[in-house]
Formats: sequence, structure tokens, C-alpha cells
Amino acid sequence: MPHPKTLLLFNYDWDEQGANRLRTQWPSVVSGFDLFSFPSNARLAWFDTERFVAKAAVFAKLHGAKAVASNHEQFGALCAALLAEKMGWPGTPVNAILACQHKLYARKVLQQVAPEANLPFARLDAAYGGPVPQGIDYPQFVKPVKAAFSVLSRQVKNAEELHAHTRFGPWELWVIKHLVEPFERIAKKRLPEAGTAHSMMLEAPMRGRQYNLDGYVWQGDVRPLGVVDEVMYPNTDAFMRFEYPSRLQADVQARAADVARRFLNAVGFDHGLFNMEFFHDEATDKITVIEFNPRMASQFSDLYLRVDGIDLHEIAFALAHGIDPATLTRAVPTAGATASFVYRSFNPKAAVPFPGFVQKAAFRKAFPDALLFEYPKDTKELHRDFKWLRSYRYGIVHLGGENPRDLRQRCEQASALLGWPAPYLEDLREQVIDADKLPTELFAGKPVS
Repeated sequence: MPHPKTLLLFNYDWDEQGANRLRTQWPSVVSGFDLFSFPSNARLAWFDTERFVAKAAVFAKLHGAKAVASNHEQFGALCAALLAEKMGWPGTPVNAILACQHKLYARKVLQQVAPEANLPFARLDAAYGGPVPQGIDYPQFVKPVKAAFSVLSRQVKNAEELHAHTRFGPWELWVIKHLVEPFERIAKKRLPEAGTAHSMMLEAPMRGRQYNLDGYVWQGDVRPLGVVDEVMYPNTDAFMRFEYPSRLQADVQARAADVARRFLNAVGFDHGLFNMEFFHDEATDKITVIEFNPRMASQFSDLYLRVDGIDLHEIAFALAHGIDPATLTRAVPTAGATASFVYRSFNPKAAVPFPGFVQKAAFRKAFPDALLFEYPKDTKELHRDFKWLRSYRYGIVHLGGENPRDLRQRCEQASALLGWPAPYLEDLREQVIDADKLPTELFAGKPVS
């Protein structure tokens, strides 16, 4: 028998797919707009969080929804928390969402409860586009206090690089302010001690390999689910693939979970899915937290389902309805190793060839279990991607394999069918001095010979 309807906010890409996979048992209705496609994203011009939540409450009643969920970092997680509070439904506390998403405030909390997993940090004392302050020790990692998808996050070596990185045109400033202002209005009312989110911040550069800890909290009990390995393109901070299960030692995973537990307890996060991104430096055995996200890492839901039979999207539905996720039935695993492969271009002048109908048909026939996402963009969008992210993510493929070696072989075969280079370029690391000197064909969407 199906459960009552759930209202899903800003439900796109992996979330849309996850909801469709479960629609028979967990029916849902959807509200919100796609932040990355026109004309849907034109609604950013007048978006207001409280007004959206008020309309969502009416929408939920009209459609008979009895719960709300969202894994959308920019707007959805906070809107879902506010709506759950308004309707008296199970949800993550609003202040816990704010504390996680305000990256500067989160650093301050982490310093109190887990200083060994923190690093030196400070607010960048400059308005958007303002003069770069003197007296900064370089290198530094600079990022927005409130952002998503690593937008405008990068390491700078000197004042000149920091100055160049923080110059914005009128349109860019408009987009930045409209992305942050909905959060800012709520934070001023509910978490004023955090200070403004209209700001950049500085952090000491981190060392080590990058990982993602996924889990959920039920009645205050923090329950880790697993760790995903985050592999970067050589000499960049751009994700190349996400692998599961992790190769990180079990004791390090346990220590990371303990850090997450202390932080989440401190900010009052007593219900909901979360993920914690962190570095582990093998030389020093140090764990360093990158950030906490108060929602599911949707891109990884399919990975856990393939290997463990755990459906993160079903966990989200259960939590939204006040059902203990531990009571859910696991699916039969289909893979021993799996990954989310990210295809990128680092050359703004290179044309990315997207697969045609025949190529995609051959791909689907050979890999019926695969997921394929394509991200074609126009010239203006590409220009913004290269400035804000320093690369263009044009495709993502999910695959499973019997083991890591089998997975790699399947990825290379699938990539060849699509006409894209397989994302295993770390094999070239010893040969590469600078990312700009990598062979152009590796980043232009052309097969590697």
C-alpha cells in the first residue's frame, strides 16, 4: 500500500530519477524551479523564501501531501525545513540548516567541538568586488560564505590572483546577490550571530585525499551509511569521479563519523540526511573537514543502491514521514564497485561533441544499467562556468562493475561509445606539471588515443 504523498521541492536530476524509481510506494508532487535552465531560472529574480514556503503550504494541502523533502542545496533544504516547521511535519530544524550552510559560522562551531578537524579561517574583509585587504598570508583558499557546487571556490597564490578572482561584472553581481539574499533574510532572523552571508571567506589550504561521509540522524542518533572517495582531475580541484565503496581505512572512517556526530549535535541537527566532505592526509593521519551539507548527496544515492542495496532517496521519504529508515527493506546489490564519472572540459575554446542518437542507442544497449546525464550550455553559460568553476562539466555517467578493475574496463568501453575520454586521468599525474599543460584532447571531449 502506498504511503501518503510527499511534496518534493526543487526536484531535478538525480532527485527526479530517485522519486520516479519509488513513485509506486512513495507518491509525490513537485514544486520549485530548475536553477540551471532557462526560462525556469528566471524566477530567481523575484524569489523569496518565506513567500515560496507560504505558497508551498497551500500547494501541499491542495494535493494532499503530508510530508516534505528536498536535497537541493541552494534553496530546497532550507525551504523544506521551514515548511515542515510550519506544517508540524518531521523535518530538520531550521537553525541546523542555517548553521551548516553558513560556512563561516560552521567553522566557528567546528572549532569549539572538533578543533583537531578544523583549520585556520577568516572572513575576507572586503565587499563583493572591493579592494583586496593587505596583510594576507598566501596561499589561501577563498570561497563564498554561502554557495553550492564549489562555485567561486579556489586556491589563490597571491594578492593579484585574489584580486582577479573577486572581480565581478554587473550581471555576475546580480546573480550572486540573488542566490544569497533568500538565505540572508532567514539567517538574519533566525541565526543573527552568524553574521552576513554576503561575503567571501579565507581558509588555509588543505592537504590529502578528499572523501564524503554520508549518513542520517534519527531522533538525535547519528547513523553513518558510508564514505565515497572523491577523485580529482590531476592538479585541479575539479571532481573527476566518485567511487564507492571507499578505500579509506575503517578506523579513519570511524573518526570522521565521530567528528560529524559532535558537530551535528552542537548545531541541533536531530533529524534528516547529511553529508560531510573532508580531507585525510595519509602522511599526518589528519582529518580536515571541508563542509557539512544538511541534505542527501543525491549524486551518490545510486552508488549505495548498487553496492549495498540502500536507497538514499527512500531514506529521505521515510524521514519525511517520521519512519525509522532502519526498518526499510534493502534491495539486492547489483555491483561490487561503482562510480559516478564526471566528464569535463578545461579548454574554454574547445568544442565538446555530444553523442548522437546512434551513439546513445549503442551505449544503452551495451550498458542498460548505466545512467547518463548531458549538460549542453550556451556561450554565456560556458563563460560563467569557466570563470566560476574553471571547467565545464558536460556529462556524467554512472556504472557498476564486479570490482574496481572491471568497473574501469566498463567505463572505458562506455566512454568510447559516447566519444568522451574515460575519467581515469590520474594515471598521468607523474607526467604532469601543470593542469594547463595537459593534452588538449583530454579536455575537449575527444577520445584519448
